[in-house]
Amino acid sequence: MKILVIGSGAREHAIVRALLRDTTAHQIVAAPGNAGIAEVVEVVSLNIEDGPLIANYAAEQGVELVIIGPEAPLVAGVADALRAVGVPVFGPDKAAARLEGSKDFAKEVMNAARVPNGRSISATTLREVETALDEFGSPYVVKADGLAAGKGVIVTSDRDAACDHAEFYIHHGPVLIEEFLDGQEVSLFVLSDGDAVVPLSPAQDYKRAFDNDEGPNTGGMGAYSPLPWLPEGFVDEIIETVAQPTIREMSRRGTPFVGLLYCGLILTHDGVRVIEFNARFGDPETQVVLERLDSSLADLLLATATGRLATVPEPVFSSDVALAVVLASEGYPESPETGKPILGLPDALEVPGVSIAHAATARDGDGFVSTGGRVLSVVARAGDFGDARRRAYLALDRIHLEGSHFRTDIAQRVVE
Repeated sequence: MKILVIGSGAREHAIVRALLRDTTAHQIVAAPGNAGIAEVVEVVSLNIEDGPLIANYAAEQGVELVIIGPEAPLVAGVADALRAVGVPVFGPDKAAARLEGSKDFAKEVMNAARVPNGRSISATTLREVETALDEFGSPYVVKADGLAAGKGVIVTSDRDAACDHAEFYIHHGPVLIEEFLDGQEVSLFVLSDGDAVVPLSPAQDYKRAFDNDEGPNTGGMGAYSPLPWLPEGFVDEIIETVAQPTIREMSRRGTPFVGLLYCGLILTHDGVRVIEFNARFGDPETQVVLERLDSSLADLLLATATGRLATVPEPVFSSDVALAVVLASEGYPESPETGKPILGLPDALEVPGVSIAHAATARDGDGFVSTGGRVLSVVARAGDFGDARRRAYLALDRIHLEGSHFRTDIAQRVVE
C-alpha cells in the first residue's frame, strides 16, 4: 500500500516506524518529514495546510491512505480536500476537528453528550475572566480556545499570572476558565470510523517542563505505557461514558468523526473527568503506544478511514513497557535556542531496546542540528519499568546537545 504521512514531528516518526514494522511492505512517503524520517523513507516538501495541493499530490501519486499527524492540517480542512477526490484519509473533517480546534465547542459537545467533565466558563472579556477566576478560586485554570501547540493552558495559584495568560489569548477568541481537577491523568487514544470505536492502550504523559511537575506547560516532556495502576475495566468505562457518546453526538450533528479521538482524562475523587479532546495522535504518547503495538497499524488506520473498523481484529499490544523521554532545547518552552549540533546519537542507539524519534532536527554534514524546542524522543522498551528507565536514561547520557534539558522522573512513581 502507498501511504502518505503528513507531519514533521516525533509523532510522525513513530507512525512511520510502526508502519515499517508491518509484515506487509508498504511504500511510505512523508510530507514534509524530518531529518530522522528522511533516513528511512522518502520525504517531499509540501505545504501541509494546503488541502487542494495535498489532494492533488495524493491523487496523482496513487496514494491509497493518507495519515494526518498534526492538528493544524485537520483544522484547516485538509481531510475534506482528500475525501473530495476519493483518497482514504485517517483524520477528521474540518467540522469534526473543531473538537480540538475549539475548546469551547468541545465543552458544548461533552455537555450535550453527557460526558463527565469539569465545570467551565467561556469568557470573552477580561472582566468576565476575573469574575470566573474568583468564582472557581485557586488553583486557577485558564485555557486558550484555539490551537496553541500545547502551550495554551496555565494552571497556577498566581491570579495575576492567570489574568496575563488570559489577556494574551483573549484577542484571538474566547478563553475558558475551568475548575481545578486533581488526580492522575490518563491519555486514551480511540479510533473511530464515525460509528464503531476501538481503544488503543492507555498512556500517561508529562506536561510540565521540569521534574516534580514544576515549570511551565509544554507540548509534553515524556510518557509511558501501559498504566499498571489503572482500575480494572477502566478502558471499557471510558468507551461507554466518553468515547461512544461523543462519537454519537458528532454523528447526530451531521459531522461524523473519522480518525483518532484523543481523550485527555483525569481520575478525581468523584470519578473520571475529561480534561480535553484532541483530534489526532498525541505526542509523546504516540511514541510509547505504537512501540507496544504488535498489530498492523496500516490495517487499523485504513479500516478506520474506510468505515470498516468493526471488521478488523482488535489491536494487540505487547506486555512490554515503553517509556519516552523528550530532549528539549535550552530555553524551551519560552524561547528555545536552535542550530546547535546533536552529538552521540549512534552511541545512544547501541543501548538495547532504545530507539530515537526525531522531532526538530536537520542534517548538518554527517550529523544533526536542533531546529526547535522538543528536539527528539528517546524511546526505551523493556520487560519492566525499572529496566526501561535505566535504558532510556543511559541513552540520554550518551547524547550531547549544549544547554538541553530533559525530565529525570518519567515513570519514577511507577517504579517506586
